[in-house]
Amino acid sequence: MQVFLQTLIGGIGFGAVYALVAMGFSIVYRTMGLVNFAHGNVVMIGAYAASTFYMTAHLPFAVAMVVAIVVTGIVGLVIERMLRRLEGRDFDLMLIGTIGFGTVLEALAVLIWGATGHAVPSPVGSAPLDVFGIRIRTYSLVVIAIAAVATVLLALFLQRTKLGAAMQAVAMNPHAATAVGVHVGRSNAMAFAIGAGLAALAGGLVGPLLYVSPVMGGSLGIKGFAAAIFGGFGSIPGAIVGGMAFGILDSFAAGAFQGYSELVVFLVFAVAVMIRPTGIFGERTVNRA
Repeated sequence: MQVFLQTLIGGIGFGAVYALVAMGFSIVYRTMGLVNFAHGNVVMIGAYAASTFYMTAHLPFAVAMVVAIVVTGIVGLVIERMLRRLEGRDFDLMLIGTIGFGTVLEALAVLIWGATGHAVPSPVGSAPLDVFGIRIRTYSLVVIAIAAVATVLLALFLQRTKLGAAMQAVAMNPHAATAVGVHVGRSNAMAFAIGAGLAALAGGLVGPLLYVSPVMGGSLGIKGFAAAIFGGFGSIPGAIVGGMAFGILDSFAAGAFQGYSELVVFLVFAVAVMIRPTGIFGERTVNRA
């Protein structure tokens, strides 16, 4: 039972990261109907930015995270601005463009930080908590708490602010939103910025848990994308549930199957998608992709 609970809590910690990545995918898809295939590489840039400000600039971890979110949000705005020129021409080119941006970001990471990568020390120096004989890593609880706060803030933004309401209007019907005065381009830019900010938050949080390297975005991006599909692509609640499910399944598979854990995880995912192709909370807010 102790091993089970420790594995479960560790899985929830990674699941919170996957949920943040999946929400980044979903927020862009809800608003633009576009799958941003560069999102995993944006997560990697966020991880490098956070670790650089934390380890090299010696900023407090919380401050380094905020700066990394701002910097990566600007990267998201740049990507959206470049893709905007293709929106009215060929939507397939926009999809290909996101793949190209991902390649560019990975190459830039190699040029700036090198190809070897580095480890990030945990910002929480306290020993693991001992609760009824169950040793819980303190930093995992920090990750879960920060991800929960970010999720609540995102939900409040979408439901309680005019800009959030405008983004949801664009998601439901961009032409009708334009007719009532909503600036679609501004909503799209905000969606990319928020998605990139969530990616930076996920990358910064996962840095002390994994080895930061230029190729880390591939694994995190694929798992976050799969989590979004599993929960229902475009659904924020689905992204949360899908991310948690992936994290927990990945954690238990790593303990039971070791080197074959990812194979097991994606086999389960494939079966689940065949049973329910639209995902758990499948909703169709756009029909362009």
